[in-house]
Amino acid sequence: MAQQKMTEDNGGGAGMFATPAAAATEHSALSCTGFQRAIEFIGRRWNGAILYVLLDGPCRFNELLARVPNISDRLLTERLRELEAEGMVTREVQPGPPVRVVYELTDAGRALHEVIQSISTWARTWMPATAE
Repeated sequence: MAQQKMTEDNGGGAGMFATPAAAATEHSALSCTGFQRAIEFIGRRWNGAILYVLLDGPCRFNELLARVPNISDRLLTERLRELEAEGMVTREVQPGPPVRVVYELTDAGRALHEVIQSISTWARTWMPATAE
């Protein structure tokens, strides 16, 4: 009742809920939405593998191409651009000759270290190895 009174007193403004259950439902929906976005981002084909490789340190394009199995030049370029746009990776052009492009995780990318390591550990334990 006090919660309902508070909502009425504040004109029912944003962030105010009539009941604790309504607040929990709203919080749960927001948490679920953010969680789903993060899972889809990391789980997008090749993103996780690229981030996994970059956890070892900066890499040039051809190093990434060699270390991420079965990815094409075009897809690697596309995914690196997406990761850069999301603030997970930086791209540094080093003057040459030859000109070199180096990719490195940002603080946001490095913050995924524990998550990616946990997924890797889980996969080794629970996902059967497949021959490729």
